[in-house]
Amino acid sequence: MSLLHALAILAAGGAAGAINVVVGSGTLITFPVLLAFGYAPVVANVSNTIGLVPGSLAGAVGYRAELKGQGARIRTLACATAAGAATGATLLLTLPPSAFKSIVPVFIAAALILILAQPRLAALLRRHRGQAHERIAAATLAAVFVTGVYGGYFGAAQGILLLAILSLALDDALQRVNALKNVLAGLANLLSGAIFALVAHVAWPAVGLIALGSISGGALGARYGRRLPPAPLRALIVAVGVVAIVRLL
Repeated sequence: MSLLHALAILAAGGAAGAINVVVGSGTLITFPVLLAFGYAPVVANVSNTIGLVPGSLAGAVGYRAELKGQGARIRTLACATAAGAATGATLLLTLPPSAFKSIVPVFIAAALILILAQPRLAALLRRHRGQAHERIAAATLAAVFVTGVYGGYFGAAQGILLLAILSLALDDALQRVNALKNVLAGLANLLSGAIFALVAHVAWPAVGLIALGSISGGALGARYGRRLPPAPLRALIVAVGVVAIVRLL
């Protein structure tokens, strides 16, 4: 690996770490960079997943104030995420890489529509459920499980999908939902990355560079991203999602 390649992978890790914490879809930066430098698709995907784990941890630490009082949610949704991530990682190692390619842009587009409609939909849901004690519905758990499968398999825009699902399912501020998203997406990367580290071929030098970049990027993303009001944050989510769809197509 040349110095130029190393610096490019490090920079991509930093950008991906920041974007993952604020919105999601950081994989769409690091994954193409690894492909451009000659890594095989599965090796690039596996190495990218492991490398972004420290950035997710840095982001979760940065959002610790918004995570206060969400322990019960985290415990419940983490189980669905963990099961999904393990399933997705297994699928990546057994199915052809093109298996999900045609439906991923549809998932992202649906998530963006939900993000845009979230304020009105949340108001309607709030009127129906009243002030009753929050209970996470089976449909929400199923949807989080599916995003975990997707996160374990590939993961690009997993954060956007989670934001769309959680912002509708939970009656809470968007930044608190984003903090919860960071924990769940990071957990999906951690578990699938652990599986990959045990049984798949990993490009460890690339992992190290992405990890270093993602830590600084995740910390910066948390520092500045958590200050965004709901409307600009929602606009940023949609912009990144549109770019993700274009890149995937």
